[in-house]
Amino acid sequence: MDEKTEFAARLRDAMIAAGYEPRPATLEKGFNARYWGRSVTYQAVSRWLRGEAIPAQDKLQVLAEWLGVEPHLLRFGEKSLKTAQNRKKRWEEAIDFKEREVFDAYLRLPAAQQKIVREVILTFSRAYPEDKV
Repeated sequence: MDEKTEFAARLRDAMIAAGYEPRPATLEKGFNARYWGRSVTYQAVSRWLRGEAIPAQDKLQVLAEWLGVEPHLLRFGEKSLKTAQNRKKRWEEAIDFKEREVFDAYLRLPAAQQKIVREVILTFSRAYPEDKV
């Protein structure tokens, strides 16, 4: 499944969970009653439900609020949220005070010096991949 198809499935599920039929007419009326911008057409919401398009961020915010879901979850799904949480957890567990001190020093460097430090680190990273350590 692609990104648009997955979004359409989440949108339909959110509509059902909120007590609405996942039909274009229902979505068009419900959305336009809550959106302060230019009204969306029946064809546009049909494309959202068929997995042919994903609404812009301002429209996604209105959809999420109306249907009672988090905008990020509606747009990207649960898998994306868990991936981000796992990365954050791994990052927080792997870094101790010494690394934080280095990161703080790096952030205080001018942009040109940051670029040099970044290139040195990436060069070492390529020379010593994780599987060789």
